[in-house]
Amino acid sequence: MSAYRKVTHRIENGIARIALSRPERRNALDQELLTELREALRTASLDESIRVVLLTGLGKDFCSGMDLRTFADDASGDVTKFQAEARNMAGLLIDMRRHPRPIVAVVQGRALGGGCGIATAADIVLAADSAQFGYPEINIGFVPAIVMAILRRSVSEKRAFELVTSGAVISAGAALEFGMINRIVAADTFDTDVEEFVTNLASKSTSALTMTKELFYRTDAMQFEAAIEAGVEVNALARTTGDFKRGVEKFLKKT
Repeated sequence: MSAYRKVTHRIENGIARIALSRPERRNALDQELLTELREALRTASLDESIRVVLLTGLGKDFCSGMDLRTFADDASGDVTKFQAEARNMAGLLIDMRRHPRPIVAVVQGRALGGGCGIATAADIVLAADSAQFGYPEINIGFVPAIVMAILRRSVSEKRAFELVTSGAVISAGAALEFGMINRIVAADTFDTDVEEFVTNLASKSTSALTMTKELFYRTDAMQFEAAIEAGVEVNALARTTGDFKRGVEKFLKKT
C-alpha cells in the first residue's frame, strides 16, 4: 500500500491498483491529488512486474472534477500561478497517454469535468450502468480547456462540441453510444466482471502490450505511409522479444 494522502496504490498479480481517495469530497481534484496521482503512475511505469494499471475512485463517485473551493480560495488573479496549476492537470493527461502500460478506468457514480477527462484519457473505460459523465464547466462560466483535447480524440466533432457547450451530464448508455467508454458493466456482477476483464488483460505479454500502446498513440498525427512504416519497425522489434518467441513455441506445440 502507498503512503499517499489522497491516492491509494497497491500492486497485485501484475496489476497496479490506483484509486482517487477523497470520498468525502467525491474525489474532487486539487493540486495535491493530481501530484500524487502522477507520482503513483510514474512509480507504476518503472515497475517491470506491472502489466496493467487499474484506476478507480473510492466512494460513490469516480471523480466530481476540480475542487471549486480551491478556486474560490484563490482570488490572487495570478495568471502565472494559474498556468502552473493547469499544467499539473495537463501533465497528468500526457502521463497517461505516455504510460507504457494499458490504463483501465473503472467508473462508478459520476465522472465530471476533469474527472471525466481523466476517465476518458484512460486506454479503456469500464462503467457501471448507473454511471454519469459530463463536462459542466460551462455552467459556471468556465471552460473544459485541457480535457477537450482528449474528448475530441474519443468522439465525433459534433458530439464533442455539444458536450462542452451544453454542460449536459449524460448516462453510461449515452457515453457508450458517443464512444466515450468501452463497456457498461451490470451492477449485480460489477466487481466480478471488472476483475475478469482486467485479469485477462494482465495475462497478455508485457512487451506486446507496451509496444502496442506506444505505436497506437504514436501514429495519431502520422500520415498513412508514415504510420505503416512505424508499424514495420515495431513488427520487426516485436519478433526479437522473449515473449514472442515463447508465444510462438507454445502455439506450435499446441498444433
